[in-house]
Amino acid sequence: MKQKTIKYLTGTALLLPLSIVILFLFIPLLQNIIPTFFPEGFSCSQYQNFFADSFNRTIFFRSIKLSVLTTCICMILGIPTSYYMSRLTGNKKRILNSLILFPLLTNAVVRGFAWISILGKNGLLNDLLVKSHIISQPVQMLYTEGAIVVGSVYLFLPVMISSLTSVMEQIGVDLEEAAHTLGANVLQVFIKIIIPLAIPGVITGSVLVFAGTISAYTTPTLLGGNKNMMLATLLYQQSSVLSDWNSAAVISFIMIIVSLGIMKIFTTISSKLDRRESHV
Repeated sequence: MKQKTIKYLTGTALLLPLSIVILFLFIPLLQNIIPTFFPEGFSCSQYQNFFADSFNRTIFFRSIKLSVLTTCICMILGIPTSYYMSRLTGNKKRILNSLILFPLLTNAVVRGFAWISILGKNGLLNDLLVKSHIISQPVQMLYTEGAIVVGSVYLFLPVMISSLTSVMEQIGVDLEEAAHTLGANVLQVFIKIIIPLAIPGVITGSVLVFAGTISAYTTPTLLGGNKNMMLATLLYQQSSVLSDWNSAAVISFIMIIVSLGIMKIFTTISSKLDRRESHV
């Protein structure tokens, strides 16, 4: 009898976190999203109206474009960096880990203003280029799409590296030694062995970076300005400035669907790559 009671209490305790998530996340989310489909009976008119507006379409495609670009850059920079880190030991690895994770310990607003001082017309980078006679006068770097990408890469590259490093550490050095013994050079080993085996980490990191970039508010606002709005910026404007919670709910649901769609695409790519490797 006591064992049954203990099992029941244990099962109930394990369900508690799920109950909290459902109560405080999913139910409020559904309360905001469901009315967007039932203005006067079931209809998708509000979503059609959103995409019918050229201003909204521009923001939507800009958000997708910059999020994908940020993800690709983080992937290109993160794969070799995480591989290098996975082969380090001792103090070198701890120091490099601390340096890479340092941006995550800094407030997003502080990071944003730091990039403003670097990318501004009178900022550090323009001063350096002018003094080096590479450019004759300061160029517009701040309040551009490029500035958003730079800030987003700086923000989410540690996430990509952290996701990849844990996977890279599980790839045995003996596989590389065996490939070298069979005549493969360093580049061939990296492309044909390391990257395929690191695909799970690449997928996880890419999903996290994309979802974080498309939902980020502070970095696009500080570095992109009003001329380069993202979906998160538009969402804040509709909810907090205009108090149009219905439009804000439409935008939030679109962001959720896009993130889930990208996650599905990455998962499909991962499964196809695994299937292809299994047939070799």
